[in-house]
Amino acid sequence: MGGFTLDDIKAARKPRDSWWTVFLVDPLACRLALLVANRTSITPNGLTRVSILLGFASAGCFAAGHLVAGAVLFYLSFTVDCMDGKVARLKGTGTPFGLWLDYVGDRVRVLCCAFGFAYGQGASVYWIAATAVVLLDLFRYINAPQINRVREATKLLVAARAGGEVVFVEDVLRHTPQSRVGHLVATHDQPLVDLHRGWRKTFPWYDRFRIFLVRRRVRTHVVGGIEFHAAVFVVAPPFGAWAMVWAAGVAGALLLLFEFALIYRVWLAAREAGRTVAERERVLV
Repeated sequence: MGGFTLDDIKAARKPRDSWWTVFLVDPLACRLALLVANRTSITPNGLTRVSILLGFASAGCFAAGHLVAGAVLFYLSFTVDCMDGKVARLKGTGTPFGLWLDYVGDRVRVLCCAFGFAYGQGASVYWIAATAVVLLDLFRYINAPQINRVREATKLLVAARAGGEVVFVEDVLRHTPQSRVGHLVATHDQPLVDLHRGWRKTFPWYDRFRIFLVRRRVRTHVVGGIEFHAAVFVVAPPFGAWAMVWAAGVAGALLLLFEFALIYRVWLAAREAGRTVAERERVLV
């Protein structure tokens, strides 16, 4: 039904993704997506619905105490979830409703699996762990878009008040992600505004770390929602119920650490924006 190649599928991947997806899911998801794209008429939304059904099956296994089966089904559910976006980008068949369905499906999967696990184990400590997993998942996926809104609002504020055309380092890096910031600032044709200068001063190793990950298609947010889900619902279950509780605690702490790092970075950017505006206003005067 189609003449797509594996290279076409790889080209449809996100430019950067979680390390769990890049190394442990995409090798399978890309090949399955190629099969679906070439030999079936399944739509991206159809794949999302399959992912949700597999998520319900995973929750059912956790509720029945079959932790290993639940882990396998959760992994398969996430794998199919990674296929829908690739097929949508490959065929140009993505829809706004598909974005909503994908987002809500992920939240429902986590909620059902967490409380399915608690129901299967019964003790109060498992219900507490399940509640913590759901709340941390919601925090991550509420915080992320708000951070993006603050980031964009900060850039708009600088552009509006600084006068003249403003070029931001992070926008240039989006197109040339393997560039070093110092080299960009020194060689770029237009003056660049680096709102993350304070962050780079605090963590001088960050730029090298970022480039190291970019070359491997891995995002710098090393522990996010995907890694958190994988730790709790895929890696830990074969080791037993208590391993899932420990995974929720350790992975949850790392998730919060990286979320607070994002918040700190945005706060530093807001301070840098104020200094940038003040400097440019002095120059204009």
